[in-house]
Amino acid sequence: MSSPTPIRQADVAAKEEPETPSGFVTPAPASPGHVSPDTGSRPSPAPAKKPGKARSRWLRLTSRAPEVQSSGLDELTAKRRAHLWVDNISKSFDGFKALNNLTLILDEGELRCIIGPNGAGKTTLMDCITGKTRPDTGNVYLIGKDRERISLIEHVEHEVAQMGIGRKFQRPTVFHDHSVFENLELAFGTERGVLNAIWGKPKAKQAEKIEEILTTIGLIDRRKDRAGLLSHGQKQWLEIGMLLAQDPRILLVDEPVAGMTHQETERTAELLKGLAGKHTVVVVEHDMDFVRSIATFVTVLHEGSVLAEGSMDQVQRDPKVIEVYLGE
Repeated sequence: MSSPTPIRQADVAAKEEPETPSGFVTPAPASPGHVSPDTGSRPSPAPAKKPGKARSRWLRLTSRAPEVQSSGLDELTAKRRAHLWVDNISKSFDGFKALNNLTLILDEGELRCIIGPNGAGKTTLMDCITGKTRPDTGNVYLIGKDRERISLIEHVEHEVAQMGIGRKFQRPTVFHDHSVFENLELAFGTERGVLNAIWGKPKAKQAEKIEEILTTIGLIDRRKDRAGLLSHGQKQWLEIGMLLAQDPRILLVDEPVAGMTHQETERTAELLKGLAGKHTVVVVEHDMDFVRSIATFVTVLHEGSVLAEGSMDQVQRDPKVIEVYLGE
């Protein structure tokens, strides 16, 4: 499938301040009123309401990217709320084809599990979505609320993150010498600076949001404890909380229950199911029991392509899946 031809540049009336990791944009002041020969002077219009942080990030980044018009997505997503469109991407490394004409559509608010044997292309797919790797052919589009389509491969990794795609790798990366609360505060810290995030007091609204995240991830009673004292599973939850602090639209979670106890695995299943709806959640996982406990829709990858999709029961009964992956 050939890439759609850009038809216009998005027109965003915003004045950029010096760029920060949060991508915050201050709206430009309203233009002054003009003098009319008939009515005399006209008062200046009221300043436009400042957009929220997530919307500001979207406006600033998409102002540099053409809006894409394509009938392909409409044909594939009739009566669906598409949120992300991976459009026929391929990627090779030294002659090895990691992705082979792969097409994938994620709906807004869904919880999607992606499974497949080693070498199936799961990690490369996540890399292409997040801007870490650029596909050789094809494209990846983020779908806005008004159905605008923005090519993610035109953006570098940190810009894709600012547009609302958060990724959690298998090994948790938290600040061990700081408290659980401070770790979450640091995730917010781009507006206040790192030093203020460590030694200053959080704003009331931010502190309220941190308490909400602590409740969501089940660490409200550990807020003052050093992150290094948490169990492996609790560190995983903390890192998910740090992603939530950045207000992501899409969460990509890589093997979240590897190394967890049975109790931690059950709690993680509850956490991820609770996040779906508010966020689009994508889970890459090898633990089939865990996938069965959370999956409503499963995508099976094999040799860089989609082998099968459907409910867990459907893919388990698929002869091709049984042969190449489940081995049952």
